[in-house]
Amino acid sequence: MEDRIRQAVNDSLSQMGAKEHVSFVVEWPADMANGDFAVNAALAASKQLGKTPREIAEVLQTALSSALGEDASRVEVAGPGFVNITLSANALVEILRDASEEDWGKNTQQNGKRILIEYSCPNPFKEMHIGHLLSTIIGESVARITEYSGAHVLRDSYGGDVGPHVAKALWALKEKGITEPESSREIGDAYIHGAHAYEESEKAKAEIDALNVALYVAVGKDQVGVSEDERGLLELWRKGRDLALESFREIYKILGTSFDYFFFESEVTPIGVEVVRDGVAKGVFEESEGAVIYPGEKKGLHTLVFITSRGTPTYEAKDIGLAFYKEERIETDAVIIETGAEQIGHFKVFLAALSEIAPLVAAKMSHISHGLLTLTTGKMASRKGNVIMARELITEIIERASERNPDPVIAQQVGIGALTYMILRSAPGGSIVFDPEKSLALDGDSGPYLQYSLARAKTILEKAEQTPELSSALPPSTLARLITRFPGIVKKAQELSGPHIIATYLIQLASEWNSFYANERIIGSEDEAAKLALVQTFIQTMQNGLWLLGIPAPERM
Repeated sequence: MEDRIRQAVNDSLSQMGAKEHVSFVVEWPADMANGDFAVNAALAASKQLGKTPREIAEVLQTALSSALGEDASRVEVAGPGFVNITLSANALVEILRDASEEDWGKNTQQNGKRILIEYSCPNPFKEMHIGHLLSTIIGESVARITEYSGAHVLRDSYGGDVGPHVAKALWALKEKGITEPESSREIGDAYIHGAHAYEESEKAKAEIDALNVALYVAVGKDQVGVSEDERGLLELWRKGRDLALESFREIYKILGTSFDYFFFESEVTPIGVEVVRDGVAKGVFEESEGAVIYPGEKKGLHTLVFITSRGTPTYEAKDIGLAFYKEERIETDAVIIETGAEQIGHFKVFLAALSEIAPLVAAKMSHISHGLLTLTTGKMASRKGNVIMARELITEIIERASERNPDPVIAQQVGIGALTYMILRSAPGGSIVFDPEKSLALDGDSGPYLQYSLARAKTILEKAEQTPELSSALPPSTLARLITRFPGIVKKAQELSGPHIIATYLIQLASEWNSFYANERIIGSEDEAAKLALVQTFIQTMQNGLWLLGIPAPERM
C-alpha cells in the first residue's frame, strides 16, 4: 500500500511540474483517528513548485483518491499541507489475510546478502558479565530482524583468550598448583585472585607481565618449536578456555542464541601484528617511543597505540587481524559488530586505520552499541562485589518469576522474557534501567505482559468451535488497523538496527488486544468467525514479534 501511495504522489508531482525528485515521507499518524497513512509531500514540494502546501495537498488529495479507489475510505487534507489516508474495511481485510501466515512481516529487502553479525564476545578466563549479556540479547534480536529481511545471517562471537586478563588467571592457577581446573567458577576465581595480586604486589605484577609475554610467544609457535614449560602452559590455557566456552554455551542455550563461529585473539593476533608492522612502512602507522601508534588526529580522532613498547598488540591491532581473518574465511556483504557504547571511540579509530589499509573491508563494516544497565533496587549480589555476572542476574530473575509460576519451564520463559524485554525496550546506545519487580508485571510495560496477552488469545481459539474466517463482516477496530502496520514496523527496525521499535509496537498491540478482549464479545457473537480470524492474526503478529525480540512464548501463564 505504501508503494502505491508513493507512486501516485510521484506521478502527481511530476504532472504539476516537479523537475527534480521530491523527497517526502509516507508515515503512520501518531493518532490513529487521523488515518492509516500521512503524506508530507505537499510541504516538501512547495518551494520547487512555487505553490502553497495547501494548494499542492488538494491536488494530491484528488490524485490519491483516484489511485486508491475503493481501498481508501477517506483521503483528506490536514493541517498546513498533510494528506491523511484511511483504508477501507475491504482493504484492511485483504492485508489481514497475509497476517495469518507464518512469514507475516518478512520482506525481501536484503535477499541474497550474506551478513555476519558479531555480538556477545565474553572473554575466556573471566565470567560473562551483564555487559556481555546485553550484547547477547541485543545482537541476537538484530540478527533475527536482519534474517526477516531475507538476508543469510551468520553469527559470531570474538573472545580475548590471550592478554593480561588471561595471564592473571593462569598465574593464580599456577600459584595454587592447579593443573586440572574443573569449572569456569574456578577459572573466574583465579582471575579475581590474579587481578588483586597484580594491583597489590610488584613481584606478582612483574611475574604476570612476563607470563603474558610468554603466552603470546608460546601461542605463536608451532607444536614442534614448543618447549616443555611452554607445553604445560598451553595445556593449562586450553583447559581454561574450554571450560569458559562450556559455561558460555549454557547461558546461550537459556537465552535462545547460538553461534556459527567463535573467533579468538590467539588466532588473529599474528595477522594483526603483521598488518600493523607492514602499515608502518606504508605510512599508515608510526613508531613512537618503541610503540606503534595510529595518529588519529589526521582523521579528527585521537591517537591510539596498536603495538606496545613491550611488543604486545593492543585490542586495536587484534581487531585489524580479526577483520582480515574473517575476510579470508567467510564470504560476506556486510559485517555488523555490537558492543558497549564505551567502545565507540575505539571503533572509530580502528575503522579509520582499516580504511587506509583495506578500504573495501572497512566499507562493509558497521558498529552498533548499547548503554549501561542500572538496577533500580541497587546491585544484585556479586561475588566480586562491583560487577554483576550474567548468570547471577539470569538466576535471580528466574527465581523471582517462579514465585508466580511454579512450573520451572514457564518460570524460565517468563524470567527470560522479562529480562529480554527490559533490555530491548531502550533505543540503541541508550542507558537501560532494569526494575526487577516491574519487569515481571502482567499489567504494564513488560515482557510477561506481552506473553500473557498472547496466551490469553490462544485460549480463545482453543475454546472456539467455529473456524476463523476473515470477511467484510469484521467490525472496524484499532486492533485490526494496528496489526496491518507490522511489516512496516519490521522494516523500520531493520533500517535502524533497533529492536526497541518492535518492543514499543508490541506493547501498543497488546494494549489494543486487551481492550478489544474486554469490550467485544467474541465467541457466540453474530460475527464470531470474523472476530476469531482477527484473534488469529493478532496471535501470529505477536508470536512473530516476540520471536524477533528473542522472547519465549509460553502456552500457559
